[in-house]
Amino acid sequence: MTQRAFRAPGRVNLIGEHTDYNLGFVLPIALDLECVVTTSPAADGRLHAYTETFQKSANWDPAGITDLSPADDWTDYVIGVARELIAAGYSVGPQNLRIRSTVPEGAGLSSSASLEVASALAMLGGRPIDKLELAKLCQRAERGFVGVPSGIMDQYIAVFGEKGAAIEVDCRSLTHKVVKLPANVEILAVNTMVKHALGQSAYKDRVRECAAAVEAIRTRFPQVERLRDVDRKMFAEVESSLPEVVRKRARHVVSEDERVEAFVAASSTGDLRRMGELFVASHRSLQFDYEVSCEELDFLVDIAAGIEGVYGARMTGGGFGGCTVNLVEPPAVARFETEIAKSYKERFAVEPRIYPCKPSAGASEILPGA
Repeated sequence: MTQRAFRAPGRVNLIGEHTDYNLGFVLPIALDLECVVTTSPAADGRLHAYTETFQKSANWDPAGITDLSPADDWTDYVIGVARELIAAGYSVGPQNLRIRSTVPEGAGLSSSASLEVASALAMLGGRPIDKLELAKLCQRAERGFVGVPSGIMDQYIAVFGEKGAAIEVDCRSLTHKVVKLPANVEILAVNTMVKHALGQSAYKDRVRECAAAVEAIRTRFPQVERLRDVDRKMFAEVESSLPEVVRKRARHVVSEDERVEAFVAASSTGDLRRMGELFVASHRSLQFDYEVSCEELDFLVDIAAGIEGVYGARMTGGGFGGCTVNLVEPPAVARFETEIAKSYKERFAVEPRIYPCKPSAGASEILPGA
């Protein structure tokens, strides 16, 4: 085996937050920020991994991978994927994995899924795998070994991303459609520089609360299996009977699925003003009903609303920190970057990072000379 390199992108979710594990709809784009994993032969019979991000290395006996327990660090993503590859019938042999990523860790831009997908492709070393099976395998690694009860959006977009477009994913059927975005808008992510940890209790609490909402709604509508099955009319009939917390969580998911559809429709007609309104409505729902925002995210959304040329802003990702995503007129980008950075630094004494978000292709091998 000669040296080979494989890449998988990060992502920004335009709209459809916390709907994926409720089997609803999401609208992410793959980014040109990516994780690259290079694989080369290892002469000592061991599986080695080195991450440039943390400048740390680890190694394991390939024969003992299935017996390993989580280490609660970056290696869990590599080993979790290796275990799933083995369970799926692929051998994972001795090799050197070198990990280089431009996806910022802890920013809500899916550094973990990009690492999982790129690592899986590297350990496969060019052996064929169905694209959907690859996404599902990597999701199983995150849920079963890392311990995060995530939906499939992050792994799905890392595999199926489209250059120049968003994809609307149906998280129940695991199918998608390509959504062209208006040409006269720039998408920018602004990093609060507050790191969130989705493995902590708040994310798991939301998953449990959504399940509790389903159980309560089923007493009136027994056909409901997930919150994705609840429309606005059904919710109105049961809303007053739900406990306050689960009522708020369900209201967010039901309304957010509707916003995804409305956003896709607005995008198809180039209605940027409506797209911006939906961004803001999504954020307020996440802020007040789903309660996964934070002071820094709310501040960025509020400041963006006052900058000329900004159509709308919202938090993106799991929440509790990370990034906002912003729709900005192209001539206003420089002013937006200057004003948002100045205001944020004055308020929090931190310089936010700003990332242009260019819709990019999904995971692939990096061919020599490319």
